Amino acid sequence: MLARALSGAVLGIDAYLVTVEADVASGLPAFYTVGLPQGAVKEGRERVIAAVQNSGYLIPPKRVTVNLAPADIAKSGSGFDLPIALGILAGTGQMDSIERLAKFLLLGELALDGGLRPIRGALPIAIAARAAGLTGLVLPNENVAEAAVVEGLEVRGAATLTEVIRFMQGSAELPVARVDREALFRTASAYDADFADVKGQEHVKRALEVAAAGSHNVLMVGPPGSGKTMLAQRLPGVLPPLTFEEALETTKIHSVAGLIGGGKSLIIGRPFRNPHTTISDAGLIGGGSNPRPGEVSLAHNGVLFLDELAEFRRNVLEVLRQPLEDSKVTLSRAAVSLTYPSRFMLVAAMNPCPCGYHGDGQRRCTCGPLAVQKYLGRVSGPLLDRIDLHVEVPGVRYRDLADTRAGEPSADIRERVARAREIQRARFAGRGDIYANAHMTPRDITSFCSVNQASDALLRTAIARLGLSARAYHRVIKIARTIADLDGGGEITSGHISEAIQYRSLDRATAAPPVAA
Repeated sequence: MLARALSGAVLGIDAYLVTVEADVASGLPAFYTVGLPQGAVKEGRERVIAAVQNSGYLIPPKRVTVNLAPADIAKSGSGFDLPIALGILAGTGQMDSIERLAKFLLLGELALDGGLRPIRGALPIAIAARAAGLTGLVLPNENVAEAAVVEGLEVRGAATLTEVIRFMQGSAELPVARVDREALFRTASAYDADFADVKGQEHVKRALEVAAAGSHNVLMVGPPGSGKTMLAQRLPGVLPPLTFEEALETTKIHSVAGLIGGGKSLIIGRPFRNPHTTISDAGLIGGGSNPRPGEVSLAHNGVLFLDELAEFRRNVLEVLRQPLEDSKVTLSRAAVSLTYPSRFMLVAAMNPCPCGYHGDGQRRCTCGPLAVQKYLGRVSGPLLDRIDLHVEVPGVRYRDLADTRAGEPSADIRERVARAREIQRARFAGRGDIYANAHMTPRDITSFCSVNQASDALLRTAIARLGLSARAYHRVIKIARTIADLDGGGEITSGHISEAIQYRSLDRATAAPPVAA
C-alpha cells in the first residue's frame, strides 16, 4: 500500500515542500530511503523503526521504500523522521483516517522512545507551507514559537509520535500556537551596554554615531586598553530597532543555522557577531559540505565586529570583499549554488603596530618603521577602501578616567541616529534594496549628494594630497551626506566634507608627500 505525507526542507534561507512517499510491499524485509538522502536522513531509518515500535505500533516484515520528492535535490537533516513514520503507519493500515496527512506539513526528529526533538529551519518551512496553501504545520513543541510568527497557518506542537498519530486520526487535538507580534517588539530587551559608561573618546563616539546613522563600516586603530572593544560593543544600542521584515529575514538565517532555541520566536535585537581571529574563511563567509551561513550572514542587519583585525589570516579577510560590496554571499558547489544575505555593519579594531604603542603619547613603541609598515600591510588596500571610516583611538587620559560624570547615554545618540535614518528612508522611498546612505550607488550619489563650489574645491585638494581611489572618494561623499543628515538633512557643506575627510586617517598616514615641481 502507498501513502503520502508532506514535509519541507531548507535550501539557502528559503524552503521548499517535500512529498514523502512510503510504499509497503511484499518481499524480503528491507527498508530503503531514496531521493538523495544525506547523513542524518539515511540514519533516520533506525530512529523511525525504534520510535514506532516503542510507541506501540509495528513495522511489518515487508519491503518498505520511502521516496523523498523532488528526488533530484539532496536532502539533509533529521526533520523527515516524523513524516516517514506517519507515512509507513498509513501505508500499513495502522491509522484509521489519513485525511489530515494531505493538509498538514510534518516536521520533527524522533527519539528512540517516540519523543519529538527540535529541528532547524522551522520558520522558512512554515513560510513555504503557507505559500503552498496548506492548512497547518505539526512540529516539536520547541519549534512552535518560531513557526507561529507566520500568520494564516495553524501551527500545532507535539511532544511525542503518539500525540501526532492521534491528531492525524482525529481522535485528539493539538493546541494551535499564537504569537503576538506587537507584544514581541514592545517587550524588546534594552541593551545593557551604554555609551555613558565610556570615559573620554568623544571624537570616537561621534564617529560611531555617524557610522550608525548611515550604516557605514568603521575601523578603529589605537593602543591596547584605549576602549576599542568597549565602544564596539555599545554600537548596537544606538542602531534603530529592527522592522518586522528585517527581524523575519534575520530570524530565518539563524533558524537555518540552528541558533534559535529556548522557545524564541523572533530575533528582535540587532545581531552582534564577534568571531575569533582563528576563524576559517568558510566559518566567516559560510560553506561546508552541507553549506550553512557564516558569520557575515549571521550578522545580517546587525554588526560584525572583528577585533584585532591584523591578526586574522590574510585569505580570511580577503573573502570579505564580496559581501561588503554586494551585501550577499554566493556559495557555489558542484550540486547547488546558494545565496545568503549579508548586509551588515563591519566594525573592526586593531593596534597600530605589533607592540601596540606606535604614536602613543604615554608609552614608547619598540617597533621599527619597517615592522609598523609590515603590520599595517596585513590589511590589504582593497579591503581598507571598503571601510568608510578610519578612526584613531588614543589612550585614555587620567583626567577622563577620574571624571565621575557620566557620558552621553546611548538613548540620546539613538534618537539622533533615528532622525537621520528617517530622512534616509524618505529619500530612498520605494527602493527596497537601499535604506541607508552606505548602500547608495554611484547614480544615487549623483542624485542626492550634490556639493557646492567650496566643498568641491576641498574634495579636489583631498584627492590630490591623499591619493584617494574612486571608491574612497565615493565613501567620503556618502559619509558627508550622513553628517548632513545628522544636521537636519540639508545640503552638503564644506564643514561636512572636512569632517568626512578626517575619518580617512589611514589614507592620510600612507599618503605620499607632494612632489616638487
